[in-house]
Amino acid sequence: MSHPPTPPPVAPAPEDGGDPAVARAADLLAEAARSGVPCPPVRTLLAGGDAETAYAVQRLGTARGLAAGRRIVGRKIGLTSPAVQRQLGVDQPDFGALFADMAVPDGGLVPAGRLLQPKVEAEVALVLGRDLPHAACTVADVLRAVDFALPALEIVDSRIAGWDITFADTVADNASSGLFVLGGTPVPLTGLDLRGVRMTLTRGGAEVSTGSGADCLGSPLNSAAWLASVLSGAGDALRAGDIVLTGALGPMVPAAPGDSFEARISSLGAVRVSFGAQGSGVGESGAEGGRR
Repeated sequence: MSHPPTPPPVAPAPEDGGDPAVARAADLLAEAARSGVPCPPVRTLLAGGDAETAYAVQRLGTARGLAAGRRIVGRKIGLTSPAVQRQLGVDQPDFGALFADMAVPDGGLVPAGRLLQPKVEAEVALVLGRDLPHAACTVADVLRAVDFALPALEIVDSRIAGWDITFADTVADNASSGLFVLGGTPVPLTGLDLRGVRMTLTRGGAEVSTGSGADCLGSPLNSAAWLASVLSGAGDALRAGDIVLTGALGPMVPAAPGDSFEARISSLGAVRVSFGAQGSGVGESGAEGGRR
């Protein structure tokens, strides 16, 4: 794919009183996150299971998070792989919010029980130095706005039991976001071919996923341009300082207690994360960064 797909319209979410089904779906997802018990799919609550209603659920959940004191630090893009799109029967990516409390340090440990059903994928992260408010964002706009790139791991998660999701389910569930890990050495884009970067993800030293920048909507730059256009169309915008996780470069891999992952992305470097073993003494609610 040489350019991002046409962004779909995304309407602002109603408040809690706007649509009882939207509020009910947001309640179910929030309770699953709080309790650690996954919920049934929420698509059955949403009329037609359409994207607009699913994004209304996501925006309501985001608004509640902000009201509770959480801080947005950027956005994530999902469903950038054509193979995954075919699995879900969709022809477009999706997006969700990144909160500050979702960040894990490079080489850090995710406590046992912090997430429900984690999976790991390797991505290119872009950090913006300028706003991207354009309704028809171009790759040139993105290149001018990006301050630097980093290797990243996204630890996706689903509040829905057994990952039994459709496009509407994952959108409502903040694009199945969980946590994220950024590498620590910023790389400017000058002379960097993000389409051509190669990724290798290992678990315990064994290769479990590979891919390239071209596997992410043709290039991570295309992905970022798509997101900027979608957000602008919804009356929002990417801002200077925002982190943008541009989407997986290869298949996601399930994570189990005790696993350790490392992603290496050519020209960008490496990023690592480990998962605490069950019974290791790192509690579900007592550890810093415990389940919300």
